[in-house]
Amino acid sequence: MKIETIPTYRIAYFRRVGPYGAANYETMQRLKEWAAVERLLDDTSIILGISQDNVETTEPQNCRYDAALVISEDFQKDDMALIGELRGGKYVCFTVLHTAEAMRQAWTDIFYELSNQGLELDNRPTFERFTTDMLREHYCEICIPIK
Repeated sequence: MKIETIPTYRIAYFRRVGPYGAANYETMQRLKEWAAVERLLDDTSIILGISQDNVETTEPQNCRYDAALVISEDFQKDDMALIGELRGGKYVCFTVLHTAEAMRQAWTDIFYELSNQGLELDNRPTFERFTTDMLREHYCEICIPIK
């Protein structure tokens, strides 16, 4: 667990609306295929899986998931991906083995740990962050916004 100030990211993304879970994988694959065709993936790439809604306050069928790639300011919009930004700020980041079991357990344990640490959540999206090195080693970071 580490606390980090993350900058506001400019992102290209694909959105899926529906219950969070295994179907998000398809959205992420679509993003990666698009990014490969656009030649946007390299050793400095940052990929994000953004959960836009809180499952405790949003009906599952209305939950928004964005598979995103951090892009430069000079990237020109195309017809496939949406362009937006992920607001930065203070986040607590957990490095997690990127397996279904480890991720499920992490999502179960994280909010208990935040409560134990006395950290207060902020009303920004949570996200999973992947760098090229992390993907090679089968890890990711779960980033939770805090005040």
